[in-house]
Amino acid sequence: MSKKDYNVSYVFGITLVATLGGLLFGYDTAVISGAEKGLEGFFSQAQDFQYTKILHGITSASALIGCVIGGAISGLFASRFGRRNSLRFASILFFLSALGSYCPEFLFFDQNALPTSDLLIAFNLYRVLGGIGVGLASAIVPMYIAEIAPANIRGTLVSCNQFAIIFGMLVVYFVNYLILGDHQNPYTDELTQTLAIPDQWTVSTGWRYMFVSEAYVAAIFGFLLFFVPKTPRYLALIGQEEKALLVLTKVNGAAKAKEIMTDIRTASKEKTEKLFSYGVLVVVIGILLSVFQQAIGINAVLYYAPRIFESAGAEGGGMMQTVIMGIVNIAFTVIAIVSVDKFGRKPLLIIGSVGMAIGAFAVALCDSFAIKGIVPVLSVIMYAAFFMMSWGPICWVLISEIFPNTIRGKAVAIAVAAQWIFNYIVSSTFPPLYKFSPMVAYGLYGTMCVLAALFVWKFVPETKGKTLEDMTKLWKK
Repeated sequence: MSKKDYNVSYVFGITLVATLGGLLFGYDTAVISGAEKGLEGFFSQAQDFQYTKILHGITSASALIGCVIGGAISGLFASRFGRRNSLRFASILFFLSALGSYCPEFLFFDQNALPTSDLLIAFNLYRVLGGIGVGLASAIVPMYIAEIAPANIRGTLVSCNQFAIIFGMLVVYFVNYLILGDHQNPYTDELTQTLAIPDQWTVSTGWRYMFVSEAYVAAIFGFLLFFVPKTPRYLALIGQEEKALLVLTKVNGAAKAKEIMTDIRTASKEKTEKLFSYGVLVVVIGILLSVFQQAIGINAVLYYAPRIFESAGAEGGGMMQTVIMGIVNIAFTVIAIVSVDKFGRKPLLIIGSVGMAIGAFAVALCDSFAIKGIVPVLSVIMYAAFFMMSWGPICWVLISEIFPNTIRGKAVAIAVAAQWIFNYIVSSTFPPLYKFSPMVAYGLYGTMCVLAALFVWKFVPETKGKTLEDMTKLWKK
């Protein structure tokens, strides 16, 4: 299919709207990186309990509990309510979570409530609510794009979702930086320091503004979703073939649409509800792709970036270095977008794994030899950059396309749930692990990068250029 054989503006317009879900995914998960210090300073003033590092790790990662729930129910939502309607529901959750995290005192507490254990629980519940939205979006946005996109640009368009995720992170890094302004982020390495030298505005108010800024994007996303179609694969699965053909025609042109519709109809007739109808291997590979994407430790870096850069002796402050990292991440994500349909999925994953391993081991060695400054900072940025041109976008591309049509909803849900479970494990254990030894933390992540490269080389099939219906044939063999 040449570029002229599909409706460029229509396809990219739909993709742009869908990827706002990815932008909110990145925004919601990374907003904690700027807010977590002020949040720690706020709850460290509680009189009815002691806010420990372990509690802070759990609170900082609490949205990930919702992500696990959202990922787990995404298959049910996608199959029962459709891909588009599920994204509408996710946009509502993003909006409510942003408002609730901004003012957890709302409804149940006095508006001038002091930090208490009950207020901490309320805050975490609002973060979990947003996490459910992230979990739904993380599974359904790539699925939605993959089921709309022409086969020869599917990898590029699904990779645009990762670009949106990283762009969302960059936007929130910059928003957090602007909100913080001249205010001092509190010192939070020890409880005594937190109480002695906080910036009171940051502790009482700054982190709230960071969370509520997400509400504007969530509202825009929910509004625009009223102007995009349901996916043709979903329409075919629920028996609305005429509507499916209309969408396919708008995307691919009349002749190609009929050809694709025939393939979809054939695959649908072979429909069975059993998850392992195509064998156990395809489901296991999907799960392990998700597990390795998190086990390599990237989200521990993204969530705690300012703190990590400050510990490494970064000039200009941790927030500024985090913004710089976000810009580099954008550039390397573009590399993946322009090369995924040219070079394939496997080469990018293997190259990225090796590059990440080098970066992670370099950070570990810098800690071992007490090297501060530019070398560990560049090593962290290198580690993140290689993730952005490989595991970041390509994992989502593979998860969205590797499963046959008739089990995609269920299989994607299981894979995404596994991904968020490991995301939570890595993110919640990072603060105590990093405090114990940065060398051990990054040495562990580097080792997982090496194992990830071996897994891809040995077990993951190349899906470049194949239609979604080809996946049925691939796994039947």
